[in-house]
Amino acid sequence: MSKKLLIYIVAYNAEKHIKSQVLDLIPYDQLDDYEILVSDDSSSDKTSDEVEHYKTANPDKKILLVTQPKNLGYGGNQKFGYNYVIKNAFDAVVMIHGDGQYSPTLIPQIATPLLEDRFDVMLGSRMINKKSALKGGMPLYKFIGNIVLTKIQNLILGVTLSEYHTGLRAYRIKALEQIPFLHNNNGFSFDTDILIQMIDQKMRIGEVAIPTHYGDEICRVNSCKYAYEIIISTILSRLQKLSLWRSKKFTY
Repeated sequence: MSKKLLIYIVAYNAEKHIKSQVLDLIPYDQLDDYEILVSDDSSSDKTSDEVEHYKTANPDKKILLVTQPKNLGYGGNQKFGYNYVIKNAFDAVVMIHGDGQYSPTLIPQIATPLLEDRFDVMLGSRMINKKSALKGGMPLYKFIGNIVLTKIQNLILGVTLSEYHTGLRAYRIKALEQIPFLHNNNGFSFDTDILIQMIDQKMRIGEVAIPTHYGDEICRVNSCKYAYEIIISTILSRLQKLSLWRSKKFTY
């Protein structure tokens, strides 16, 4: 039986990149039963207009655009998309940013292990080949921060991931159904919260090396706040295992 895949594009002020660096580069000919959902998180630019123009010019592509009436936040936008895939009986979802920082050409490579039930989570990692991250323009402070934060999280969580901070990731829907992701942070630390939940539930997590690309997209992450939030969330998840803390997002 054919497996249904959703390509979920989270977009915020991505007018300059969403067509040329995302929609144009999706390898449609390598996809079978797929849909594309673009969630414009109440952008102040013409992100939605660009997607509508693309849909009109490419009527054969299965694209749904949702323009959020108010900003949900990066994590809140993911909650919207993952609710959508669960309610509409998809088998897997690939989440990718709309600013072109992550190449959609690798979507089949990310999705296939999930559709074949070999993994529950697939992460596109820029840090498997660390030299390529620097060659791809990753700022040195982000490069060092990524390595340090990942080592700290691996130590606390007892795993060996190469990167927690990628914006190209995919989940089996049966895995999403087993975790309380609706209680996760609505901001950028959502990505850490959901990985902790997957680790706690002993989901099969795979990684694939992806190229790094830093162009003229605007980074909206406050690095210090982000680092603080993800370390605190990681520590609290382990305290909960010791019955020293209780949070709905780590209650299964």
